[in-house]
Amino acid sequence: MRISHGIPVQAEAPVALTIGNFDGVHLGHQAMLAGLKEAANRLGLATCVMIFEPHPREFFAPDKAPTRLTSLREKLELLAAAGVDRVQVCRFNFDFARISAEDFIVHILQQGLAVRWILVGDDFRFGARRAGDFAMLKAFSAQCGFEVEEMPGYIVDGVRVSSTAVRKALAAGDLDFVKRLLGRPYSISGRVVSGDKLGKKIGFPTANIQLKHNRAPLSGIFAVEVEIETHGATEPSSATDTVSALQGVASLGVRPTVHEHGNPVLEVYLFDFDREIYGQHLRVHFLRKLRDEEKYPDLETLITQIGRDVEDAKRYFSSLSSVSPPTEKSLLHKSN
Repeated sequence: MRISHGIPVQAEAPVALTIGNFDGVHLGHQAMLAGLKEAANRLGLATCVMIFEPHPREFFAPDKAPTRLTSLREKLELLAAAGVDRVQVCRFNFDFARISAEDFIVHILQQGLAVRWILVGDDFRFGARRAGDFAMLKAFSAQCGFEVEEMPGYIVDGVRVSSTAVRKALAAGDLDFVKRLLGRPYSISGRVVSGDKLGKKIGFPTANIQLKHNRAPLSGIFAVEVEIETHGATEPSSATDTVSALQGVASLGVRPTVHEHGNPVLEVYLFDFDREIYGQHLRVHFLRKLRDEEKYPDLETLITQIGRDVEDAKRYFSSLSSVSPPTEKSLLHKSN
């Protein structure tokens, strides 16, 4: 997959395009990508996805912006896995925000990208003051030489699939519903960094995973499966080498027993695992929420609770094994 930043003055080749933030790349996004690929194959075009970095709401009101479901790297990995040919990453700043809807169509879509076919959601808006919509794209389509189609909302269990719906389900700890909205378990990936070594001192050594943002869309203690990426590349790839998924318990939160005012930390204790993995990239799949984060009166009480969490997670994985015999592939991948 080719990743480009900014918009070229003149396009190299025509494309079929869809535009959006694609946070989470949920089932609604996946339906759009499938429609994009079908049209591109029919018209002999490359597929292109335009995304924005940062999210416009992060730019205008960072304190009120929603938590991200995916970092830029994670989003690009998911788009690559979906078979997208090209991603155009547009830096959202004051200059970009001031582009009129008409200029967006003529200078970006027509000249910069040579769009021949475009698919947008039914709530899509673009240009300064969000003045552009599907009707405007339709009005300009003939003179600018592209076809435009609108995609209706994607419904699961009576709920319109959206990044907002995924965030609400994550905040509620309903990981089964999250999986139905995403078509896969929710995951966070990041590099293993050095921590305060407390886990090792109390008998539960953890991998501390670097979070890209100081807010996460979920918190608590979870049963997880973890993949260790072994390719060592710095750029996202759809062909990442991984080891078989490892089972464990993850804590995602501020660790109130240890720190009075800490930033969110993702720590994972892997069962029967003693390899050195500092600097490696891990993907943590959240399968079941065990409990909320709590503050305990002392370290001994915390250690006792961690032991209970480990046993609860092992019982959860054992229940999965009793329903469906395990294979060489993880239970996570069997379900997709």
